[in-house]
Amino acid sequence: MENVIDHLDNAIGENLRRQRLAQGLTLEALAEASGVSRAMISRIERGETSPTAQLLARLCAALGTSLSVFFAHTETPASPFRARDDQPVWRDPDTGYIRRSVSPPGTGSNVDLIEVEFPPGARVAFAPQTANAGITQHMWLFEGEMEMRVGDAEYQLLPGDCLFMPLMTGITFQNPGRTPARYAIVLERRAGS
Repeated sequence: MENVIDHLDNAIGENLRRQRLAQGLTLEALAEASGVSRAMISRIERGETSPTAQLLARLCAALGTSLSVFFAHTETPASPFRARDDQPVWRDPDTGYIRRSVSPPGTGSNVDLIEVEFPPGARVAFAPQTANAGITQHMWLFEGEMEMRVGDAEYQLLPGDCLFMPLMTGITFQNPGRTPARYAIVLERRAGS
């Protein structure tokens, strides 16, 4: 699995550079817009380091895109089928949570399926971002427990529970348990998002 994660880290760096250049942004301009240092952006683009989920979300916001749309652009050519061994896996270096992109790439569907394994005690908070307008997600918990904060509302999820949330709202994911939480994200983008 480490080779799969390393390969995706390189794809993330290449995609970040491609999107930055497509918008005519210098490293300095993206650093200023995102609050991420120029040196860190350069290291990510060269595949020397893996960005944390929070750092990558800040870069995506500065680029006017969402984290999920950003990951969709690191995909391989279109196919209606994706074997488990071909599903890109990314590990957040800060919390250790593992994100697997399950959906076949390039199908034109507005729905993405994502599998997540969230370590015990881990916490990730995403600030509200306008780039996520029109994107919603269902979180369906299979194992463990999760505490979610969506805007001002708080939820305690147990196996089998499902939570719907708009991504434009600030969201905090936290695993208060002693075992990993495993869940699916069913993400839907409004046409044109």
